[in-house]
Formats: sequence, C-alpha cells, structure tokens
Amino acid sequence: MKQREIIIIGSQAILGSWDESELPAEAVMSVEIDMCPIEDDDVESLATEIDAAVGEMSVFHETQGFYLQGVGRRTAKLPLGWESRLVPVSGENTDGAVGLCLDPHDLCAAKLIAHREKDRAFVAALLEVSLVDPALIAERLASIPNEAERVATAHAWLSPWL
Repeated sequence: MKQREIIIIGSQAILGSWDESELPAEAVMSVEIDMCPIEDDDVESLATEIDAAVGEMSVFHETQGFYLQGVGRRTAKLPLGWESRLVPVSGENTDGAVGLCLDPHDLCAAKLIAHREKDRAFVAALLEVSLVDPALIAERLASIPNEAERVATAHAWLSPWL
C-alpha cells in the first residue's frame, strides 16, 4: 500500500521545525530516521517493509549514509493530542509525499519518557539553546497516559530548567 504521508517520530523529526543549521550538533547527529506508516496492520507489516528496503545495513544506508527505521505507533509514548500538532514537511525532492514530523515539545516529552542517555542529551541540547520551552514539555509530559512513574522521572530530570 503506497502512502503519500508518513509520520517521523524519532529525533530527526526536529528537522520539520528547524533547519539543521539552526540546531545544536546533539540534535542532528543521528543517522537513523524513525518512520511510522499512517496506516499499518497490527503486526506492523509496512514498518517491517521499510526496514527491509531502506533500513540499517541496506544498500540505501550504504549509499546515502543514513537509514530509515520502520516503527509502529506503539513505539513512542506520546502526549494526548500529538496528532493534531504534527508538522508537515515536503519539497521538490519528495515527489509530493509529506513527512509529518512530531512537534518539538511532543518529541521532547517522548524522549524524556524513553529516558535513554542519548534522549536526555538531545532534549538538554534543545533546552540549552532555548529552542523548546521546558514548561510546555512538562505540560505535554503530564498528558502522556499510563506512564505515571516515567512521567515523574522525566519531570524530576526537567526540573532544573523550570
């Protein structure tokens, strides 16, 4: 099933809001783009197809220097209403296709819920150059369902910026 839109949920979604030249190095160092098909089945068949065609260690990866990772909607824990805040990106090189990038504050909230070192470094880099609002990240964190313990951990980490 060919789709003209795809959701970009990983760190490279930040490029939907800012040009690479405007971002700190920590925000653009990933060579992986996490892509979530708008429509996929319960076993995430389309996400698996993305991995097989243009994923890590594929010919695409070897020739382009980056790769796409197909992911499902359950991959990231996102704030309520995130779909209404997606940032559309398209251009002359997309052949009419549209990447729907996470809003920067939704992205940061998801990164803080994941709470990996690389995710905290990503969010800290954006906070340090004032590209994101810590109070808005805290608000988005509070709206992530079924993650009370992780939300509390994320709030504690974020507290020096509030």
